[in-house]
Amino acid sequence: MTTTDRTGNTDALEQSSLPKPRRGGLRAFLLDGLADSSGQHQGPHAQKPEKTNSWWRVMCLTGVDYFSTLGYQPAIAAVAAGLLSPFATLVLIGLTLLGALPVYRRVARESFKGEGSIAMLERLLPWWGGKLFVLVLLGFAATDFMITITLSAADASAHAIENPFAPSWFHGAQVPITLFLILLLAIVFLRGFKEAIGIAVVLVGVYLVLNAVVIGVTLVSALSQPIVIGNWWEALTRQYSSPFLAVGVSLLVFPKLALGLSGFETGVAVMPQISGAKEDTPKSPLGRIRGAQRLLTTAAIIMSVFLLTSSFATTLLIPQKEFEQGGAANGRALAYLAHEYLGNGFGTVYDVSTIFILWFAGASAMAGLLNLVPRYLPRYGMAPLWARAVRPLVLVFAAIAFIVTLAFDANVDKQGGAYATGVLVLITSASIAVFLSCRHKKQRKRTIGFAVISAVFVYTTILNIIERPEGVRIAALFILGILIVSVVSRIHRALQLRATSVSLDSQALSFVTEDADESGRVILIANEPDDGSLAEYKQKAKDERRFSGIPQRSPVIFVEVWPADSSNFEEDLEVRGELVHGYRVLRVNSGNIPNTLATILLEVRDVTGVVPDIYFEWTEGNPISNFLKFLVTGGGEVAPVTREVLRRAEPDRKRRPDVHAS
Repeated sequence: MTTTDRTGNTDALEQSSLPKPRRGGLRAFLLDGLADSSGQHQGPHAQKPEKTNSWWRVMCLTGVDYFSTLGYQPAIAAVAAGLLSPFATLVLIGLTLLGALPVYRRVARESFKGEGSIAMLERLLPWWGGKLFVLVLLGFAATDFMITITLSAADASAHAIENPFAPSWFHGAQVPITLFLILLLAIVFLRGFKEAIGIAVVLVGVYLVLNAVVIGVTLVSALSQPIVIGNWWEALTRQYSSPFLAVGVSLLVFPKLALGLSGFETGVAVMPQISGAKEDTPKSPLGRIRGAQRLLTTAAIIMSVFLLTSSFATTLLIPQKEFEQGGAANGRALAYLAHEYLGNGFGTVYDVSTIFILWFAGASAMAGLLNLVPRYLPRYGMAPLWARAVRPLVLVFAAIAFIVTLAFDANVDKQGGAYATGVLVLITSASIAVFLSCRHKKQRKRTIGFAVISAVFVYTTILNIIERPEGVRIAALFILGILIVSVVSRIHRALQLRATSVSLDSQALSFVTEDADESGRVILIANEPDDGSLAEYKQKAKDERRFSGIPQRSPVIFVEVWPADSSNFEEDLEVRGELVHGYRVLRVNSGNIPNTLATILLEVRDVTGVVPDIYFEWTEGNPISNFLKFLVTGGGEVAPVTREVLRRAEPDRKRRPDVHAS
């Protein structure tokens, strides 16, 4: 058997014969690291890490996103639910521990390569419908990650501005400060982002300790003043006379608190960073899966405790007017308490810690985008090949973050709805993926359980969209942009070689080498599989010899492409040699006929040293409709498209396989 790595990149198609173009200056800087063109792009989380880490250390990496929401979540909860904030938070915690956590523990078990729930849906929903669904989900995922960057930077700037030691020129400069933080983030990623886990462990450790101190001190203060609790309870019962009314309102408003569910998708994306057990295998890394499940469970429990206690502390001790736009606690409730109850010195330390972890949360989101986009779009043929390089994407994402920040005036409250929509859609899609997986595996009880969870998340997502439609509008812009880029790129790259690798089994290899050695020629006849009868092959061979002028004594080999998923762009081709009714046949499964045939011809040339010929029968039909058929189904006008793919792949006419049609 022979195996060759190939790529759809027209700049590096013929590795054996063409020198790679030299890159220098800005181009070399931007495309540094564009070594893997196979479609299995390694984003920051998907790369095989040089060093894996204990699950609790990796938890800190995903925790910079998850735990940093404490910087603004209590204030958003107070604005959304008012006096009911603790009860609405309880509903959110229930959904976290009984809904999102079981879903993502299952995702970790079934998608352990860091591909997350989107990859599960991709496997369960093939062909073009599945691709379209994935593209829509990518739009919501992009919304989630992008708003994480802009919202975190905006909240970090709010903490800096409201600090009593901040210079006077900070006031009114929230937008410029936010843009500076985003620019700093882009610069760091352009230079290279290493030692992320070590930094995350320090930031998360310090931040959680400071939050524990603030919440502990303020709760003790509140509990030592019964009048504080009494005033809150009196106001609550006056506003909601019936307990059922309070519960009902809590169920209605808790979707606005969905920001507290962020971090689960990132939690499974970082799985390759987790150390496994010695007995782990690539197909069954049980140790790594257990580590990821511990990560998810521990993070969810820690966050639930902090969400509930911070909600009580902020609701009891901060006047409601301070949560409103322009109030001292808007977007920074715990920082407000830190300054009020522990002094400006401690409060400043808390502000600095919050600014750092919020900025680093933006870094985590940027890493998520850099991991997500190259994993799918280039592999679908729906993005330029430079989208596999980190630095061009960093510039694109930074520009989008600038636009989003300017559009929302760096306002935390305005961005909350879009963020919650992205988070909820991703979790809803994950719950549906797990439900479909259980159903496919005929696990009846789990199917029912995850169906209920899916229904709850669907309800939550719909309610959030109705209440705050701006999230869907922003996601729609991302989805529209992705679809436009996808269609244009797919058409632009249609005539590239698409195989990431080609392998000829021993029988196939013997067919082509035998002809090359004995006659000095390799003649292939393209055959569209029909009934597979002896008459089919006999008539095909007779017609080609008669109309194409193939000598009667020259040996021929049939080549057949059996249909597969035509929506796939990049494929690993496995060519099988078979004897069918005494005729030698090369068979391969692929969703694209012309590009696959071109790849096989180049592979035959490389392994035999002989430039092969291939013979076709002309395809009937309108050229335009045939080309559209080629784009969608991978068929259409096979002969001329195969010739054009070869022409682009091999500029040397003497080394290019010849295409004959009659």
